[in-house]
Amino acid sequence: MGAGHSHDHGKSGGGGHGHAGHSHAPTDFGMAFAIGIVLNTVFVVVEATYGWLSGSMALIADAGHNLSDVLSLLLAWGASVLAKRAPTERFTYGFKNSTILAALANAMLLLVAIGMILLETIERFSDPQPIEAGTVMLVAGIGIVINTATALLFLRGRKHDINIRGAFLHMAADALVSVGVVIAGALILYTGALWIDPVTSLVIVAVIAWGTWGLLKDSVKMSLLAVPDGVSEADVRAYLTGLDGVDAVHDLHIWPMSTTETALTAHLVMPRGHPGDAFLREIAVELEHHHAIGHATVQIEQDRECAGGC
Repeated sequence: MGAGHSHDHGKSGGGGHGHAGHSHAPTDFGMAFAIGIVLNTVFVVVEATYGWLSGSMALIADAGHNLSDVLSLLLAWGASVLAKRAPTERFTYGFKNSTILAALANAMLLLVAIGMILLETIERFSDPQPIEAGTVMLVAGIGIVINTATALLFLRGRKHDINIRGAFLHMAADALVSVGVVIAGALILYTGALWIDPVTSLVIVAVIAWGTWGLLKDSVKMSLLAVPDGVSEADVRAYLTGLDGVDAVHDLHIWPMSTTETALTAHLVMPRGHPGDAFLREIAVELEHHHAIGHATVQIEQDRECAGGC
């Protein structure tokens, strides 16, 4: 966030408008996306092929999920590139919001994948098919290595960006699912019980659904411009209200500009007048470093009647 500045509006009783905050571009994960997409695309082809040849619904289900992961990585990567484009006369915030749209699209994509896998799994319960357990275990073992490696690429960014968190969780979950498929293959090899394969598919569906719910919930909240997780509206309001010379705060709005950036607008009623640019810069620094708000627009009003909204 840069220094704040003010512009007199010529309002009755004196007033000012302060804006502080500049874009903090998200960390570039372009190489991580590229490597993850290539590795998982190759693995999807291998897993789907051997799943079909071996007759394993568990492998086919996991390949379907991995395909949705590839599409998710493409969406997230595309959105992260768009988010860095400069603002235009029409898109004055740039395309930062595309990262939120990508997260929502990824959640919807996962729901479709869940439905398709579930339908096929139910059919397998009524008509169990023999599978080559050894092949299933080998391919799933390769999946463990690829998914774990891809997840590690996004490990450091998972706490700060819902897109990166989504990529990390998808890959980490896939690694765990592949572990489950290896175990299922071993059990089938040992017992010969064919029902283990569709049951494993159901477990995979449950794992995907669990991760999808969190992603869907967070992306919908962001799409509706809810106060981002990690930011307390009450704490921000208390800070602004407690500032020296502030009698009231109104029209306080906090919303996500992207999956990594948060904006704020607020009107401060200060009957004794505008305290100057240094006051606005202090607010900007405090909001950024203690409330994770990087784009703050603050308007100063002297009229007490504005406390109810002007």
